[in-house]
Amino acid sequence: MTAEKPQHTGSAERERTPRCRNPFNNIKFFVFCHGLLQLAQLLVSGYLKSSISTIEKRYGFSSQTSGLLASFNEVGNTLLIVFVSFFGSRVHRPRFIGGGGLIASLAGILMALPHLITGKYEYDTSISNFDNNISDICQLDSAASFLLPNCTARKGSGNEKVLPLMFIGQLLLGIGGVPIQPFGISYIDDYASKRNSPLYIGILFAITVIGPSMAFVLGSFMLRIYVDIDKLSGPIALTNDDPRWVGAWWLGFLLASSLLALTCVPYFFFPQEMPKEEATENCVEKHPTKLIHEKTQRCESVQEHSLLDFLKSFPRIMLRTLRNPIYLLVVLAQVNLSAMVAGLATFMAKFIERQFTKTASFANLMIGGVNIPAAVLGIVAGGAIMKKLKMSVKTSALMSTIAVLICVMCAIPLLFLGCSTQNVAGVYPLNNQLDGFPQCKSNCSCKDTFNPVCGSNGVEYRSPCHAGCKVVNKDAELNKVLNYTDCSCISTDPATNSIPATALPGTCGSRCSHLFIPFMILSALTGFVASFSQTPSFMMVLRSVPQEDKSLALGIQFMLFRVLAWMPGPVLYGSIIDTTCILWGAKCDKKTSCHYYDLDHFRQRFLGLQVLFEVGAFLCFLMVFIILRKLQKEKERQQASDPKTKNVDDHLEKINLIKDPIMDKYREANVSHKV
Repeated sequence: MTAEKPQHTGSAERERTPRCRNPFNNIKFFVFCHGLLQLAQLLVSGYLKSSISTIEKRYGFSSQTSGLLASFNEVGNTLLIVFVSFFGSRVHRPRFIGGGGLIASLAGILMALPHLITGKYEYDTSISNFDNNISDICQLDSAASFLLPNCTARKGSGNEKVLPLMFIGQLLLGIGGVPIQPFGISYIDDYASKRNSPLYIGILFAITVIGPSMAFVLGSFMLRIYVDIDKLSGPIALTNDDPRWVGAWWLGFLLASSLLALTCVPYFFFPQEMPKEEATENCVEKHPTKLIHEKTQRCESVQEHSLLDFLKSFPRIMLRTLRNPIYLLVVLAQVNLSAMVAGLATFMAKFIERQFTKTASFANLMIGGVNIPAAVLGIVAGGAIMKKLKMSVKTSALMSTIAVLICVMCAIPLLFLGCSTQNVAGVYPLNNQLDGFPQCKSNCSCKDTFNPVCGSNGVEYRSPCHAGCKVVNKDAELNKVLNYTDCSCISTDPATNSIPATALPGTCGSRCSHLFIPFMILSALTGFVASFSQTPSFMMVLRSVPQEDKSLALGIQFMLFRVLAWMPGPVLYGSIIDTTCILWGAKCDKKTSCHYYDLDHFRQRFLGLQVLFEVGAFLCFLMVFIILRKLQKEKERQQASDPKTKNVDDHLEKINLIKDPIMDKYREANVSHKV
């Protein structure tokens, strides 16, 4: 007996030692893997917003359609988030996270699939090429008949399958993203030490903010590459500052999806339960596994019992939460700000492209490198100020109100930082007479081509054909257009049409480049100040409901975000943008994407909608502050007349119901069974 005991002990130690050294039983390694997974998932989900204007141009989508596409991933997320909340820790969370990541990776591949099933991108060109059947210089009627677009051949190009594929991809992306963050955070909170858990979760939240910024930077690099880089063998005639340029939007999806698939692999090796972080530090000397297993069984039995109680009390808790005016007003303020952010994140790059004549790559770089980091700094600064001043609910409401008010004051000047649409013959201004002499291009047979040129008279034309240009001068080696001559519609004296002139390829631009830097500074400042309200508003939500209702209150909050902000926000912004279009593209009698916008209307409506949402958030925060100030005055009167009120507040604070004494009016229904 005495000889067998040391042998048994040594065997047990040998069995436990590899288990302790196994990296998949280490919560720190799980945090590292989950950070990589979240970053890759955010790259996939955020990348669409960086390439939305390019996809519009490539496949002829309207802004309303692209806005609906951008918000469609929230549909799958909203449908399944309730089931995730229900299952909680009942399932093998790491495997569910890995499976969700693989679904999201597949969704990213589906988003890139349209490029693989469609033909080459056909842009209007001034280089006569009878093989492509495209030319937009002025041709005689007899010659032009050979150059009409072959619409019959285009019917089988596969473009009609593009939109359904992308919608399916976005739906799967939302479904795959459902278990990643909630299961990851709950898993870390269960098995990390109390000291390290906030640090780990804080790292993950930081990644959720950094991820979209990296998605825009990735989009900036990908859109510098030509879309058909995998299908062309010769040089490309376009440059990335050409209005017809389409970047390799699909390549970013493939890269991000591949990274996401790789980061999913470790999750299939993590256990359903792992030793608590404190236990793993001395796992050889202790025997924590059995204790943890028994503790888990006890927790599961409690969960089964509490689930029935929760289902019975669900209607009462829901009604009690929705009848709390502080909670509702704060959530509505957050909904306003979230809808604004959803729309701006989707279309701000497009706005910069059009308003300041910048490339899509440069616009994405500015958003990912300036606007989003400024918002992150605002969130951190708001949380630091709140911690430093130890703010109550009332002072949090005051801080949020002031922050959003300053944000409105910074956003209003943005409405005036811009220029009108450049002079485009026959398009803008509406009373433009520069296209008023049809004899200059009467025999050119100009079609609905889009290859803008800038005439020497400072007027832009939709194509060399619309300018009456009959000669194109090009570099034979580079297959690149240098300029156009013999342009009958361009003259130094439009009244006499006597002196023909030349035209250069490309747009004349909005002539607003000098306002770009002031716009970016003010725009970043607006986002920085608005983000000050992020942390205080969430703390107001947590402190305005009883302790037992917090989980449900947060669930309702994020559900309202999805239904009222994240889903309709991009669609609303896209619809507003479409109302400012003054010339829609057309191919084979089908409307495509917009070629020209009324930039004054674009700026006023796009940024005006931003101001409208900010004003809505300001009014909600202001009402919260007024209500809380009124409650505080009532409480002071009650304390003056009845000293026992203070004792009740002290007791509530000790049992950690809500740490702000002026919220007692909304807790009176719960005091009787808590005290």
